[in-house]
Amino acid sequence: MRIAVVGAGAIGGYIAAVLARAGISVAVVARGAHLEAIRRHGIAVLSSDLGAFTVRVEASDDLRSLGAFDYALLTFKAHQWPGFVPQLTPAVAAGTTIVTLQNGVPFWFRRTPPLRTVDPGGTIGAFIPDARTIGGVVHVSGNIAEPGKIRQSGGGRFILGALDIALEESLARLAAAMRDAGLKPEIEPNIRHFTWLKLINNASLNPVSTIHDLTIHQMLADSVTREEVHQLMLESVAVGRALGVVEDVDLDARMAYARRLTDVKTSMLQDALAHRPLELDPIVGAVVELGEGLRVPVARMRAVYDELRARTAAFS
Repeated sequence: MRIAVVGAGAIGGYIAAVLARAGISVAVVARGAHLEAIRRHGIAVLSSDLGAFTVRVEASDDLRSLGAFDYALLTFKAHQWPGFVPQLTPAVAAGTTIVTLQNGVPFWFRRTPPLRTVDPGGTIGAFIPDARTIGGVVHVSGNIAEPGKIRQSGGGRFILGALDIALEESLARLAAAMRDAGLKPEIEPNIRHFTWLKLINNASLNPVSTIHDLTIHQMLADSVTREEVHQLMLESVAVGRALGVVEDVDLDARMAYARRLTDVKTSMLQDALAHRPLELDPIVGAVVELGEGLRVPVARMRAVYDELRARTAAFS
């Protein structure tokens, strides 16, 4: 088995390192100082689950230079798709199975018509069919402590689901390899349900934390911002219910779960503070697009979406 991790940041780098430590042939696509550090010294991990270790992996800034793979695990941020389409097109044509491990609404969630905020013009869906796609939801916390060094601070769940029955055997092999390596995969037939459950948190916690410049604990401890999060969650649930992917959701439990995690700045806030482009369209914009298309009220989600687009237009 040969696996590529495309976008080996905190989460992708952690996955790659754990798999490589187990003896699986792994290569990563990364960039900048992080890539150079991986090339020189390997990936160093400090994990709350698996301890400290360092592994060597093949590394490049272009998947096409790394050879053939059975699986490509996509861990880059979904708004970065345009830069990766040319790299992934030949891999899919050669038979590589694509595993989406990204936040937000994935390209496969609605193919006809494709979502403007996720897959404008249907470019991604045109070359990655369901028969080549495994959907995934990641419940892992981590950060890049410095180039080449990753700190993982809890979690470890990976919910995986094949979009086509033809991939069930391939999915079982991947899940077994992950489990043997020390990760915690769970195979679920209704991957859309679990994708939307995580989105309920991301589409509320991320924008509110970014607008108010608050960590997760600070945001949920304040009555005003906690209520803002709650209202956005309600709208996300309403859209998910209209889509038929969720029913009743215990929002208090979801906020309590978020408060149990290590107190961190959300990824969207970190990007905003660093003046990097935000994962705004796949996480927030897609909920707005789907909600408005279904005539589900999403006024609050629309407001935070428009506010963050205006605030961060210069970062794009």
